[in-house]
Amino acid sequence: MCMHQTFVELLEENRTHAEQFDSKFDHCQDSQQPEAVTICCSDSRVLQDHIWNNDQPGRLFTAGNIGNRVVQEDDGEMVVSGDVLYPIAHTETRTAVVMGHTGCGAVTATYDALTTPEGLDEPAGINHCLDLLKPHVKPALELLDDELERSEAINRLVEYNVDRQIDFLMASDQIPEDVNCVGVVYDFQDAYSGKRGEVHVINANGETNVETLKSDHPEIESHIERLWEY
Repeated sequence: MCMHQTFVELLEENRTHAEQFDSKFDHCQDSQQPEAVTICCSDSRVLQDHIWNNDQPGRLFTAGNIGNRVVQEDDGEMVVSGDVLYPIAHTETRTAVVMGHTGCGAVTATYDALTTPEGLDEPAGINHCLDLLKPHVKPALELLDDELERSEAINRLVEYNVDRQIDFLMASDQIPEDVNCVGVVYDFQDAYSGKRGEVHVINANGETNVETLKSDHPEIESHIERLWEY
């Protein structure tokens, strides 16, 4: 069987990457001390390192999954996901960024699963991820304005989910008190007032009120914006 052309092209792109990054691994070949862990949704439109204009190996610890979850199930108990906890527990990372994004497919699927009587016909692995999201989305359904367009409702649920993930991190005794937990939304659908591709801060260590956030963090005031204050 011939190698698929897509993978052949990816290898060619890797050659360019290797040429550009040859010397950039010198400081982190044997260990890592990332400044932040970012928890992002597994979506081809969301380029974790590129969002931050980062091209430095070792600077960011990037974790991605369906629905930018910080939770996983362990023997029936909800715990902080290992891929989020690892850099905090072992590399002294003290900034955790939970990043939702506009038009999130995972939040959309969770919304549909919660509002469709017969549920969704998804493979078991996807259903498992949706089941982990449902408790963090369901309480918001009764808060949504019935007049909202579907896309507007989804983007508000994106914010709600980010808030709940931040809450879970902050409530966990596995996360030290000096860890800075920030919730953001990446916008490529013109839902917010900024440019496409901008990050909007919606939550800082559990605080979600826009005016309070701007007062507390004037250095990032222009990045603070929410679609929904419930």
